[in-house]
Amino acid sequence: MKLKYDLVVFDWDGTLMDSEARIVDCMQRAAADLEVAVPSRAEARDIIGLGLQQAVARLFPGADEGLVDALVDAYRRHWLGDEVQPSSMFAGSCELVAELHQAGSLLAVATGKSRTGLEKSLAESGVGDLFHVTRCADETFSKPHPQMLEEILTDLDTPPGRAIMIGDTEYDMQMAANAGVHAVGVSHGVHTEERLFANGALHCFDDLFALARWLRDT
Repeated sequence: MKLKYDLVVFDWDGTLMDSEARIVDCMQRAAADLEVAVPSRAEARDIIGLGLQQAVARLFPGADEGLVDALVDAYRRHWLGDEVQPSSMFAGSCELVAELHQAGSLLAVATGKSRTGLEKSLAESGVGDLFHVTRCADETFSKPHPQMLEEILTDLDTPPGRAIMIGDTEYDMQMAANAGVHAVGVSHGVHTEERLFANGALHCFDDLFALARWLRDT
């Protein structure tokens, strides 16, 4: 596989890992624990991709700082516990990451997850060792701020024009645009193809097999 991009940056949840159900379940359990209105599935899934603190603040707009912190802690307990069904990788994701690695591409993850959450997911995925750099929302600004992507570019000494961002939300597309990086979307995640294109996606793919074919032809 010969690419026009030296660096491929992936979002995690909704892009490589099919974690929507787990995230929604944990968020709903956290709300029930704190005895606040439990968000609907549609409401909870729409904030996937943001940093956890930002996601909770947006999902519960009337919550004060103490309640937001308590909801974040409750969410993390459920995510790191074993009562919620584990997530699986999307079909073709491990093969795509391995193929890119074999071809010599630089690989990175830019995610709204916490460092603890990402490390758990990377270990579950079996491909964690193939990424050169990862960056999480508790280490920098949350998407769509460009800082985490800019830090990845700096760490891997790659100019924006030689990198591509792959994600499933408008926050991924906006972050890439803010960093001057091209972005493509996958529509098997949480935001629609229309939202991805409206926020700067160059292309949008139904699955990772179609994305892999495009990358091979790029």
